[in-house]
Amino acid sequence: MRLLTDLQWLNADGALADGWILIESDRISDCGHGAAPQPEEASVESLEGAIVLPGFIDLHCHGGGGGSYLSGSTEEAHQAALTHRRHGTTTSLGSLASASHGDLLRQIEALLPLAADGTLAGIHLEGPWLAPDYCGAHDPNVLRGVADDQLAELLASGQIAMVTLAPEVDGALAAIPRLVAAGAVVAIGHTGADEAVIKQAIDAGARVATHLFNAMPPLHHRKPGPAATLLLDDRVTLELIADLEHVAPAMLELAIRVAGPDRVALVTDAIAAADDGDGDHRLGNMDVVVSGGVARLREGGALAGSTLTQDVALRQLVEVVGVDLSAASTMLSATPAHALGLTDRGQIAPGLRADLVVLTPTLEVIDVIRAGVRVD
Repeated sequence: MRLLTDLQWLNADGALADGWILIESDRISDCGHGAAPQPEEASVESLEGAIVLPGFIDLHCHGGGGGSYLSGSTEEAHQAALTHRRHGTTTSLGSLASASHGDLLRQIEALLPLAADGTLAGIHLEGPWLAPDYCGAHDPNVLRGVADDQLAELLASGQIAMVTLAPEVDGALAAIPRLVAAGAVVAIGHTGADEAVIKQAIDAGARVATHLFNAMPPLHHRKPGPAATLLLDDRVTLELIADLEHVAPAMLELAIRVAGPDRVALVTDAIAAADDGDGDHRLGNMDVVVSGGVARLREGGALAGSTLTQDVALRQLVEVVGVDLSAASTMLSATPAHALGLTDRGQIAPGLRADLVVLTPTLEVIDVIRAGVRVD
């Protein structure tokens, strides 16, 4: 049993207050504000005025630290997960990208050990059922409609936690209830569908917007399209990439004001280049050049994921966009936990998993605790 003292965490009013957290095994057994208890059996650790937030949860991440979830290598994928863990992400999906059916099966196979041991919270298929006109950094040559037999093979692992599709693609609308029944969260993205088709997809069970504003038509006053329709539907959780390249600060603020923090999930959409520096990289079979921390396809220059980590997203939301710390924390933890149906994490509360990020007053990561264990 460990008692963390001399720290600040957010109280019920969303304000930082002096407090303490008691950890027993992998759980928060108790927590509070004010004077800490003195259980005789607990080892006491003073955090000397640090800020403690719930561990970050990333719905959309392709890699980091030089490792890619698309590589077909379990070792590379493990490296990526550990890289983001050191930046405070204690729960993450392993996101794949559009590929041939055989390549997707191979990539899923490499991620299964990490999903089974809890390193990953599941696998996210971003494609291949995407609209060619909005494919972004996905290979247009492998995009296709939904084939029932291929879908069954992809779902057979039992570890597909989320699927991004464009509802206008052949077979996509019919596939949504099937995906939901298989336990996958369905996300709408890389789409040019009109308001009516987006509403059909939501009514069929889609509940997430993949990187809102990106890989879809811009907001238009006569054609609401995907962005406005998803933004206005209270059933939908909105992914936002807060690297300040994918979405301008004013548009981040707009989405947060309209939807509220309880419907916004900050994601990285990170590729292997995250925390790995500028230079040449790969995203599946696509060549990517990273310059100044911005990843773009070598051919055509489309943004190719990001080099973002969640701690950087936190600081940019607070310091640049002007979001208060409580709202930013909600968008990094509680909202994505809810989107995935993870009821055992996302907040600091008794009985929940002890996933914690320890930060300086300037929101730099000092320490990360995942399931009660300090991350190396």
